[in-house]
Amino acid sequence: MLDVSTYIGAVAMTLMALWRLPALRYDEPERRALWACSAGFAAALWCRVPAVKSALDAPITDLYVLVKYLTSIVAILAVLRYITAIYGKPATGAATPRYVRASRRINGIAHACALSAVGAMVALFFTAVDRSRPSVEFATDHAGQWGAATFVSILYVYLASASATCAFQWGRAARRAETRLLRSGLALMAIATTLYTMYSLFRIVAVWNPTSASAPTMRVVADSSNLTVALLWAVGASIPSAKALSARWTAWRALHKLYPLRRDLMEAFPHVPFQPSASRLREWTRASPSLDVRLDRWTQEIADAVEQLRHHATPTLLHTAEDVTYEHPDPEPAAEAYWIKAALHNARSGGRSRLPVRGLRDKPLSDSHAEAHWLARVQAVYATISNEEVESLLLQAGESRGHYFSRQAAG
Repeated sequence: MLDVSTYIGAVAMTLMALWRLPALRYDEPERRALWACSAGFAAALWCRVPAVKSALDAPITDLYVLVKYLTSIVAILAVLRYITAIYGKPATGAATPRYVRASRRINGIAHACALSAVGAMVALFFTAVDRSRPSVEFATDHAGQWGAATFVSILYVYLASASATCAFQWGRAARRAETRLLRSGLALMAIATTLYTMYSLFRIVAVWNPTSASAPTMRVVADSSNLTVALLWAVGASIPSAKALSARWTAWRALHKLYPLRRDLMEAFPHVPFQPSASRLREWTRASPSLDVRLDRWTQEIADAVEQLRHHATPTLLHTAEDVTYEHPDPEPAAEAYWIKAALHNARSGGRSRLPVRGLRDKPLSDSHAEAHWLARVQAVYATISNEEVESLLLQAGESRGHYFSRQAAG
């Protein structure tokens, strides 16, 4: 059961690291630090998976231990970088607060200590640690041995110090947080690092003073502790992003709904879009631009294409569409949908008037999201209109295709 949980935890942290991967493209230290921390925790958890452990141990005995410990240092160092990025920014006021100066000093010391710890651990691993046989639970199997005990102590002294610093600063930040989401996220991360501090101190004591617990039992304790801490941190780091994630999901759904309408309009007016219309799969796999930027572009492009349709609509078409949709459950978007589909039908047939007719009625839409919501209502009706209904609408407007073209030619 624990192995399954370890797999789940490793996969969850890997997905989180992949989700935050775009942060590498931006010059935002806090986002990069969160990605590095997610990646470090993911790597450390994967080293606990039996299949990965066996693969790492094949060339060098207990190599998984060294990789696991070094990636843990990277993860904690990234956490400290995140704290500095958030609370150690240059002050805009007259004086820099004491906690900001402390964050900067701690970050500098942590970097120096991390490099020293990594160098010492690598040297001890290959020279002073007895690796004559593979270990089940490294710290327990080598408890009491000075080389392994020193190796493990260097790691956990660093992790305990860094985790305690994180717990203290995140605890303070949680009390000052302006929103409930941010307060909850910071509190969970403070709890996670507090638990990790206690766990690290326990491991230091246990490696110098062996307990009566067996190696498999200690492995369960170690894996459970690390998995709990990683998941608490992941949830805490994700909670403040919940609002942003919800906004991204809303934008994605809007793009999904608008795709058919935009595709038809862009095929009729290929000079309008900034990016040529592509298949659904291509649209959903685009990494750039961002969803919000694409949604803004799509609403503008649809508006520009609808403006072009004024050259392909008849003067009475909008009034006729409003009469036809008078009893529709959503009449105003329905009238626009019928007008767009009928004008688009004329455009595909090659008809065009020299002077544009009056456009669609103005709507009090404040931003691209409001406009996208309106267009989604238009699209919902647009998708149900048949060609027969379009022909009937054009006839009711008093403009058959031949009459319309000949009248425009005469004008």
